[in-house]
Amino acid sequence: MNTSAVRKVAVASPVKASERKVRMGISCMVFWAVLVFANLSDIAFAESLCPGIHVTVLNIRNSTGNVACALFESSVGFPAEYLSSATNIMVIKISRARARCDFLDIAPGTYALAVVHDENMNGKLDTNWLGIPTEGYGFSNDVTALFGAPSFSAASFLYNGQNLDLTIGLHY
Repeated sequence: MNTSAVRKVAVASPVKASERKVRMGISCMVFWAVLVFANLSDIAFAESLCPGIHVTVLNIRNSTGNVACALFESSVGFPAEYLSSATNIMVIKISRARARCDFLDIAPGTYALAVVHDENMNGKLDTNWLGIPTEGYGFSNDVTALFGAPSFSAASFLYNGQNLDLTIGLHY
């Protein structure tokens, strides 16, 4: 009987050692996975940490077309001639009724933003026969357009060259 008990112990020991190695391997994989996932947020939002003007566009009624974010440094062409007069322009796709424009490497100064939801992608803000916009629009400082487009001075803001996060809600 002692001989068979010794054989069982001898056979059981290598199995337990291999189980321990597997458990240690799983523990190490879980540890590294936690480290990687913990740093993903830093990697994913790294572009937000770059100095610039970061614009989050909200209240987009659908994912049709694209959103144009136009950054102006003067009143020339603001806001109607955004494609030809804006200092910087970004045309981006819409994702889940949200969009984000990141203007990087911008010199300090006074700026204004105009945002257009160009649903039919014709490069302009479409209006009805009365001149009322039929596509979404928005401006910095959340300036509303009651009887025509707002002035550059009403929508303007100071940018000091550091990281600036803005949110613009569209109006339809």
